[in-house]
Amino acid sequence: MENTNIIIILIIQLIIVIFFIVTMWKVFTKAGKPGWGSLIPIYNVYLLLKIAGKPGWWLILMFIPLVNFIIAVLAISGISKKFGKGTGFTLGLIFLPFIFYPILAFGDAKYRTGPLL
Repeated sequence: MENTNIIIILIIQLIIVIFFIVTMWKVFTKAGKPGWGSLIPIYNVYLLLKIAGKPGWWLILMFIPLVNFIIAVLAISGISKKFGKGTGFTLGLIFLPFIFYPILAFGDAKYRTGPLL
């Protein structure tokens, strides 16, 4: 009985992981970046910075404790703005990413090139 419970939990976890891989893949492709880039550690953060319209060298700042939180919030804000969303959506991406990234990926949001306003 316990083995079946463990198997069911593992299957549910696998479904969730696959869903978020697909979600991030879709966000990357909507922004014109390679979807497979979402699977590569560190490179995916670099690509997210580029999607957010931030310089790639900010990746180095992601390795500095406490500074990385500020950079992450600025990057998430940039992602939100690049997809035409506002501050409320930025807060959603920060505090409820499991809801707001799928909305970004599968919704009607379009990626905007050019400088942020």
